[in-house]
Amino acid sequence: MDDDDVSARKGSFRKFLEHLSGAGKAIGVLTSGGDAQGMNAAVRAVVRMGIYVGAKVYFIYEGYQGMVDGGSNIVEANWESVSSILQVGGTIIGSARCKAFRTREGRLKAAGNLVQRGITNLCVIGGDGSLTGANIFRKEWSGLLKELAENGDIDREEVQKHAYLNVVGMVGSIDNDFCGTDMTIGTDSALHRIIEVVDAIMTTAQSHQRTFVLEVMGRHCGYLALVSALACGADWVFLPESPPEEGWQENMCVKLSENRARKKRLNIIIVAEGAIDTQNKPITSEQIKELVVTQLGYDTRVTILGHVQRGGTPSAFDRILASRMGVEAVVALLQATPETPACVVSLSGNQAVRLPLVECVQMTQDVQKAMDERRFKDAVRLRGRSFESNLNTYKRLAIKMPDDQIPKSNCNVAVINVGAPAAGMNAAVRSAVRVGISEGHKMFAIYDGFEGFAKGQIKEIGWADVGGWTGQGGSILGTKRTLPGKSLEAIAEQMRTHSINALLIIGGFEAFEGSVLLAQARDSHQEFCVPICIVPATISNNVPGSDISMGSDTGLNVVVETCDRIKQSASGTKRRVFIIETMGGYCGYLANMGGLAAGADAAYIFEEPFDIRDLQANVEHLTEKMKTTIQRGLVLRNESCSEHYTTDFIYHLYSEEGKGVFDCRKNVLGHMQQGGAPSPFDRNFGTKISARAMQWISTKLKEAQGKGKRFVTDDCICVLGISKRNLLFQPVAQLKKETDFEHRIPKEQWWLKLRPLMKILAKYKASYEVSDPGQLEHVHHRGHEEPAAI
Repeated sequence: MDDDDVSARKGSFRKFLEHLSGAGKAIGVLTSGGDAQGMNAAVRAVVRMGIYVGAKVYFIYEGYQGMVDGGSNIVEANWESVSSILQVGGTIIGSARCKAFRTREGRLKAAGNLVQRGITNLCVIGGDGSLTGANIFRKEWSGLLKELAENGDIDREEVQKHAYLNVVGMVGSIDNDFCGTDMTIGTDSALHRIIEVVDAIMTTAQSHQRTFVLEVMGRHCGYLALVSALACGADWVFLPESPPEEGWQENMCVKLSENRARKKRLNIIIVAEGAIDTQNKPITSEQIKELVVTQLGYDTRVTILGHVQRGGTPSAFDRILASRMGVEAVVALLQATPETPACVVSLSGNQAVRLPLVECVQMTQDVQKAMDERRFKDAVRLRGRSFESNLNTYKRLAIKMPDDQIPKSNCNVAVINVGAPAAGMNAAVRSAVRVGISEGHKMFAIYDGFEGFAKGQIKEIGWADVGGWTGQGGSILGTKRTLPGKSLEAIAEQMRTHSINALLIIGGFEAFEGSVLLAQARDSHQEFCVPICIVPATISNNVPGSDISMGSDTGLNVVVETCDRIKQSASGTKRRVFIIETMGGYCGYLANMGGLAAGADAAYIFEEPFDIRDLQANVEHLTEKMKTTIQRGLVLRNESCSEHYTTDFIYHLYSEEGKGVFDCRKNVLGHMQQGGAPSPFDRNFGTKISARAMQWISTKLKEAQGKGKRFVTDDCICVLGISKRNLLFQPVAQLKKETDFEHRIPKEQWWLKLRPLMKILAKYKASYEVSDPGQLEHVHHRGHEEPAAI
């Protein structure tokens, strides 16, 4: 790196600090309402980012109660106060319901306690009740200060000095019941708990031919019930927003008995705790059990998950989400002016956005109002397009229409897995097969990738054949890395033999590369002139055209869980640094995001070249850190980040340089990252993205019907992926230009923008791209494209 580059970097860092100086400012952070996994990651990010920009940060213990009581409940935090809390569930600063804060008298006390410490910036992590309370407090602030001055509790200068209060909210709620954000902190972890239970129940239920009624949380919101039903292929689901139609009792019993007749050994019914019928009367899990036993005589059990869903360690997704939101919240507080309304930091697709708090709360309340007034279609619509799309996808996949009611398309569509196995592939195949059948196509499964394709390992696959596939890891169809290059002739012949009219390829970089070769071969083989859609599935997350690939979330969770265990293994021993090698080829996604989620001190990746001076600086940084109360260090290394600085080299360097301060251990994670049951995110993502791909294929085939059309344009061979906020179909011809084929990665990768976050939270200086100052969006505004929400 030349000196110009270094000075440019320093310049951008200086600009960043000038733009965002927190000097002389005080930020209070509190968690309120029900606890949620990931709250600690958010608290850690707020504290460290606040200190990093020169502000004072205060813990407010026990939520609003602590703010009202003051005293030892409001304490200044330092860097080490939030060390080793990333992996802890709940909230280390406590949470409580507070009646006093609902009164003006209580808020007056709270204002006095904040002014005493000069806190005029408030970061509230909680649900809609907590955020509404913060907004009321903000509106009353100047009046409360005047009253305190009149009572002689503070002097007039204090009123002038602390004239206005800035409020930024982050939504911590396992129910995902807050409008304006695709995911709330804690939801993904709650889904992990639910799916762990469902997977365990499935084995026992299959042994005994049982029916299980599973009650999950969600008093007013059915998100957890809906997504877990989608992720485990439940037979029936009950939601507050979408009550079953009249006569549901008989319909459900018919559906259960049909499934048993198809040799399905277990039935799973998922019930949200707030489930209701169309008359707003509760539907309870016991009621459902009674019905199944009376009508069908099935052996039926009820499992109520309760607070298990709130507990446990946060998932990788929640840690990254909370860390991103926490940093963004501090930036929003420092950019706020007296005119800036209170805002909520939200997730839209794959981007952090700021929305006016009042609008989000209003829309959340509108959902409840629609439900109370029995306007259930409105309630589903107000929940957002992601909720609506989840519900529609579930209905399509769970309920098979009678064959004579499905108009036949006379088209044959084939599904193939290509590349290394990735969690979620089986959920994607199940979804594709069922959506294809419901669209009237004949579905074919191709076994063992392009190799099997060339050999004719192709079979028709039916609705019942893919039952129970969502929770299976690996690839049931078999998958290989072989490219179609040498077998194009044989593959074309198989397409001709089986009259294949469209192809869905689920896989990693090889799937993308293979589709490029098929596109190039269209001139010589007209059999390839059909719609071809590629759905990215690889733990490496290196497929061009998508920010996230199916399987990468499961791989990331393995990295993070292993880091947690490894760090814990050293507790109580002397100071220790762990060097961990992750997979990913030349793509540093797993190492970088794993580092952010596990609280690593450094992550070495191919995309950011490093030399011996960088390694030396990292060692010195860690040595200084280990002289404090911090006992453990974590360094991640992507397997192909450097030819010379191998894992062994880095291990020996750290061991030598750390002598007398810390010792080292190394660990190569290897194929563990590819195995295991798919995470809820990957099951849901695979299910939804594959269903969308099949709809695209159907649309293309319908357009050509009766015209004998050959598909030769670029937009007939596409990758379907998440791009920022939207789900986009991008032609491979266009993506080719944006790809580094030698290193098998896209030339530009979105997650590199999050790299500074890991460095900042590990106490390094780094330049961070700040959002446009005070840029607030409106809740209703969304682009015309499809939302990328999971």
